[in-house]
Amino acid sequence: MNGLSTAFIVLGLFLLGGVISFVKQKQSKGLITLLSIGAAMCLVAGVLRLDVWAS
Repeated sequence: MNGLSTAFIVLGLFLLGGVISFVKQKQSKGLITLLSIGAAMCLVAGVLRLDVWAS
């Protein structure tokens, strides 16, 4: 399952880059909030699926 967690982390970082770009372009706050939530969810899901956290 390491590939799936890597995919989630990469997708989360991609969305985070989009958030930064949209903030610089002064896009609507709703779109920035939606992308931020999506990025956070992908990053958390990717980190929680890593084998490092399994005890």
